[in-house]
Amino acid sequence: CEECLDPCPQHLHTHLSASPPPGFQDVHSQVLLSFGLLVAFLGRYGPGSAAISILIIAFAIQWAVLTQGFLNFFLNGKISVGAQSMVSADFCTAAVLISMGAVLGRLNPVQTLLLALLEVILCTFNEYILLSLMGVRDSGHSLTIHTFGAYFGLMVSRILYQPHKDKRKREEWQDMGAQPDVFAVVGTIYLWIFWPSVTSASTAHGDAENWAVLNTYFTLSHAVVLHGTSSPDHVLLHQVLIQDATLAGMAVMGMAGEMLVTPFGALITGFLAGLISLLGFRFFTPVLYSRLKIHDACGVHNNHGLPGILGSLLGTLLTLLATADTYGDR
Repeated sequence: CEECLDPCPQHLHTHLSASPPPGFQDVHSQVLLSFGLLVAFLGRYGPGSAAISILIIAFAIQWAVLTQGFLNFFLNGKISVGAQSMVSADFCTAAVLISMGAVLGRLNPVQTLLLALLEVILCTFNEYILLSLMGVRDSGHSLTIHTFGAYFGLMVSRILYQPHKDKRKREEWQDMGAQPDVFAVVGTIYLWIFWPSVTSASTAHGDAENWAVLNTYFTLSHAVVLHGTSSPDHVLLHQVLIQDATLAGMAVMGMAGEMLVTPFGALITGFLAGLISLLGFRFFTPVLYSRLKIHDACGVHNNHGLPGILGSLLGTLLTLLATADTYGDR
């Protein structure tokens, strides 16, 4: 502290008893409750996937704090651990869980831990290059988390491809039951509760924080409306459609979340995110499997990869159109 060089008990107690900022609680709850439940997607692997996701979260957070600490929070020979480092570790863990969705049901727990071990390192270097060296502003992590996690998982899925796996095995992976549907419902609800504030967790305070919350809400709303009205079953609306729409909406409003998109612009963005996700499942997923031999178990390419790219392009466009009158010195 400023009053004494050595931390006296009085000031030490003050620092330790101070509660973390609300953004930390939202991000941590989001990773554990939303992403952790949404990976319980397949009927055969649902309950086991939820347990493995908690194991991955517990390991990846520790490993991310260490690896990110050497690059971003290393001072005087020590790694500084605080609320900001924990938020960064949670976001990195989210990328691991996204990648896990692409290879769900094909790795045992030990192999999944090895996947997390490698991905956390690569994700940390990717963030360092983009955010620190290149100066990219990605507060909602469209590029550094959603896009990176999706395509890293697809790369691993391609490596794990085994030609002798027949069509019956693929259908077995995609078998869905009632219990995974319950997991998806709960995970989607938590996405709606926490993600708008998660988007604003790493933004500049003030107007940018409010813009991030409002833009995310409008984008999620319109993406879900588009998916719901495009259901192939006009009688029963499947929960997986709502889940996919929510994931696409949150991925697209990342880099552009803290910018002045306006409600109408956010609605258009949600429409595009929902549309690109629907088209991805209709056209891209069969091509990925038949031509590129990539099996995407949970559709991370359509829910995270493509919307993440769209969000990055939108953020780049708004940056080019930004003026000092609108954003000040940001």
